[in-house]
Amino acid sequence: MKFCSECAHPVVLAIPEGDNRPRYVCTHCNTIHYQNPKLVVGSIPVWERDGELQILLCKRAIEPRYGYWTLPAGFMENEETTEQAAQRETEEEAGANIELGPLFSLLNVAHVHQVHLFYLARLRDLDYAAGIESLDVQLFTEATIPWDDLAFPTIRTTLELFFADRIKVREGGDFGFHSVAVNRPMMAPREPD
Repeated sequence: MKFCSECAHPVVLAIPEGDNRPRYVCTHCNTIHYQNPKLVVGSIPVWERDGELQILLCKRAIEPRYGYWTLPAGFMENEETTEQAAQRETEEEAGANIELGPLFSLLNVAHVHQVHLFYLARLRDLDYAAGIESLDVQLFTEATIPWDDLAFPTIRTTLELFFADRIKVREGGDFGFHSVAVNRPMMAPREPD
């Protein structure tokens, strides 16, 4: 940050009185500019047919990780709840109509200043289509998920947790709630299809 968003004067990096860490401070209007983690919110859209479980994934049409697969998710907007953000992102990226379930995973991604939240979701129908930020949208079983072509470690972690819990559900248990710190960097880039 170079300039104050309140008065357009240059900012300095300083520890404000009563604080314990450096912040961007405007010495002209005394505004302290706090930079906090961003929320990325999405869903795990599931379709079950004849006992076979499938997950809806989107192939990214934007950077970062253009051409890689992800769960429908994106940055939460002001004036919306996390549930609304999950619904909106699923509709925008996958054109999918979902019934939102409980929060499944909270992933702290401190190295990129983000927190990722994923809700369980059930597809209401198979009327879905790639949105402007997706090249393709497809249903995958656990065996057919393109594990080597997933966009982010948070997606892999969430899917691994989901399928581990799925085993518990088959044995009469429930899906749990998972809070995880993800410190894995993104995988090396490759040429997309």
